[in-house]
Amino acid sequence: MSKLSYTKQRYITYAIITAFVMVVPFIRIDDAHLFLLSFDKMQLHLLGVAFDMQELYLLPFLFMLLFLGIFFITTFGGRIWCGWGCPQTIFRVIYRDWIETKLLGLRKSLKNKQREPDMSKSENKVKKALAIIIWSALSLLASANFLWYFVPPEDFFAYMANPSEHTMLLGFFVSITLFLIYDVIYLKEDFCVYICPYSRVQSVMYDDDTVMTVYDEGRGGNIYKESGDLISSKPENGECAGCEACVKICPTHIDIRKGLQLECINCLECSDACNKVMGALGKKSLVNWSSDYETKTKKRTRYFRFRTTAYLVALALVFIGLVLMSGTKEHMLLNINKTTQLYSIKEGNKIENAYTFLFQNTDTKEHKYYFEISNPDIKIKRPSKPFKLLAGQKMKKIVVLETDKVLIQNSRKDTPIKIDIKAYAVDNKEQIVVHRDTVFIYPRYDLLKD
Repeated sequence: MSKLSYTKQRYITYAIITAFVMVVPFIRIDDAHLFLLSFDKMQLHLLGVAFDMQELYLLPFLFMLLFLGIFFITTFGGRIWCGWGCPQTIFRVIYRDWIETKLLGLRKSLKNKQREPDMSKSENKVKKALAIIIWSALSLLASANFLWYFVPPEDFFAYMANPSEHTMLLGFFVSITLFLIYDVIYLKEDFCVYICPYSRVQSVMYDDDTVMTVYDEGRGGNIYKESGDLISSKPENGECAGCEACVKICPTHIDIRKGLQLECINCLECSDACNKVMGALGKKSLVNWSSDYETKTKKRTRYFRFRTTAYLVALALVFIGLVLMSGTKEHMLLNINKTTQLYSIKEGNKIENAYTFLFQNTDTKEHKYYFEISNPDIKIKRPSKPFKLLAGQKMKKIVVLETDKVLIQNSRKDTPIKIDIKAYAVDNKEQIVVHRDTVFIYPRYDLLKD
């Protein structure tokens, strides 16, 4: 047995995950959050860099990392996420193990999770009510923490100070809180067994080397037939004592001795329970975190096999792509649209084209902006001087370009002339610069006055 039981190792893991999840929304780097997907400001903050809606080409990479990560973890360690990292499991441990059992004593022991408290006693009714109140308060915190990844804390608290003006946010806040109360107190592990889609697809990703909670039939003996029918809770030819400690402690109410079951969340509480019983007999636990291959052949699990290696390579490639793409952030955005009037002919055969430029300063500092035209025969008539944009500010500009040169002598049709617009920050022309392609429409030559 390891120095720490699996249960204590899980508690430590839960504490680390909880602290990390609670702290991340408050971490800011250069006025941007470590991670934030803001629907309010239409931005993605990643590692201290803010990306606007026009730059959300990073989201596919994040989703690919998420799903490939799930595939890899499941192939490698089964439902390890469910037992060691899932919020549902963490919340149930907080409520059942810590609030109901250790704090209030509503449950007498954690060794038997099949037995529900006797609610006919008035004392237990009071304890149950206290447990609900405590968890309701924690649900408010958990709900707020979830929303902080979409509405940053500084905005969240300001919005909640005037809830009548932010009814949608308030609705989400209340709805998530009520769901957490119902889910953890009343739905319980039925969510894992009947609702969670992950449990339905996990078995497709398993192979003989997937690490999971395994009962050693070779040592313990057969408890069930292949059909699933019970032979005997205590086999005649096996080391299993038939105490059913592994069954009583299971939070999802299964018998691990029956073999692989989708309800198993790899929490390994059954292994700890068996370890105590078998340890008293001077033997190792019959339930271990192992694989079918290792349990049956007594050979080491093949951790690096084709499946896991392929997922690791794919994860590495996607991560590299994410890093490279995140390095292409533009600190200035520019959209150019031609107005409905193609051109206008002014006195002296001056040809004017009008455009709508939508500028946005995506940097954390204010800048002055201007632009240049690649064609030296086409000049900027309006605006005549640089303009200022605050950090994050958007501005629509009507831009007029003109020429008094004869660019094309085509009397049959109007001619679009490709031009390159170079827009830049006057105070940081080398780093904050973007190029956009558009066209300057030159009229038929016969329309020009002699």
